[in-house]
Amino acid sequence: MTPTFSKTETPSHGTAGAAVLQTLPLFEMMRMRAATTARRHPVQGFASDDRASYMRWVNHFTHTHRRIGPEDREVVSPNNDTVFSNAWLDLSRGPVLIDTPDMGERYWTLGLLDAWTNPFAYVGRRTTGNRRQRTLVHGPAWQGPVPNGVDNVIAAPGEDVWVIGRLLVDDRPDDLEQAAALQRGISTHRLDGGEAAFRVDTGLDGRAEHAPDAALYRATIDEALARNPVPMGESLCWPVDEGALADALPLVYEELRQKAQPHALGGGWALPVAVRTHWGADVAMRARVARNFIGALGIEEAMYPTAEVDADGALLNGSHAYELHFEPGAVPEVDAFWSLTLYRRSDCLLVANPAHRYSVGDRLPGLLKGSDGSLSIRIQAEDPGPAHNWLPATPAEEFFLVLRLYQPRLRHREFRFPYPPLRRL
Repeated sequence: MTPTFSKTETPSHGTAGAAVLQTLPLFEMMRMRAATTARRHPVQGFASDDRASYMRWVNHFTHTHRRIGPEDREVVSPNNDTVFSNAWLDLSRGPVLIDTPDMGERYWTLGLLDAWTNPFAYVGRRTTGNRRQRTLVHGPAWQGPVPNGVDNVIAAPGEDVWVIGRLLVDDRPDDLEQAAALQRGISTHRLDGGEAAFRVDTGLDGRAEHAPDAALYRATIDEALARNPVPMGESLCWPVDEGALADALPLVYEELRQKAQPHALGGGWALPVAVRTHWGADVAMRARVARNFIGALGIEEAMYPTAEVDADGALLNGSHAYELHFEPGAVPEVDAFWSLTLYRRSDCLLVANPAHRYSVGDRLPGLLKGSDGSLSIRIQAEDPGPAHNWLPATPAEEFFLVLRLYQPRLRHREFRFPYPPLRRL
């Protein structure tokens, strides 16, 4: 079925509320820059000797060589299928070259997001292939010759770019080691071959998850706007009175966390992210995704159908047991992989459980299917036993589910795939 898309919404908090709704993605991206850039460079050392400093290294990749778990709190709704490579590019001093190794048959992608969360470009399996390659990324003011040996040229709309690398891994030590070696082969350089990394003051504590105070918000937005102009065709609602801003910030932040997802897919499923390369005029959706799913890719690369309610419309809660049943021949249709992941509703993070299992998907060792080819997944707090595919939930806590689809096929991208309802047992 075709999803029902809501029109752009305006909060009931006047001009200040509209300003927060518009600029919140910019603030959250700067918060992510503070949270995910490196304090320490492997050669040049710490960006500052002061442990309380907000100085960090940009134009430098950091890597997570393990799958993310419940102890990781920097990014909301993280995936549990890939290892991550992360870099914040600052293009104010010129272009940056990114070298990537031959990835073999492995799924991988470098998704490039601008400071307004638009996923404007990709390097990886779907778009540029798995061969060894060199990519040049430049800002809007750069005009110069492209060096020999460059395979891809990407023009960024602003000077700040978040590069989020994902490499698919199996949960085996040897595969994690192979993926780590590939990650270490990703590097950045200046056009002259010199070190691209340099220090910047990020200006804030990236670990803070609550609504910021008005003074910090205003200073962060002012600085970010100087490097990252409002997207073309969008009128800027900024600046606003600081008192009104202080009143609006916590209200808009809470509304964006609590509001129901607007893109209905049927069966209790909804699509919180339906962007391709640019959010366009849908300011409200852009803000909601920045609050709850920051770092999301466009639907050609990945889709994230989400269930917050069961087949009867009741919020999902670990006090109950549920089953998701795919009929024969009706499992998700993807060219890379799919997985189902559970998150605590209150903070959008993974839930600790004694099985240390945070997702179930097509690569789960020992995935059980019926004799007719059907597939059922049991979602509950207590282990249902070895005869079931079990995704653990936390007792007596509300949760939601994300069905990740990497390189989804046409029926998903055209919103024609029949998603099965989640039934309470």
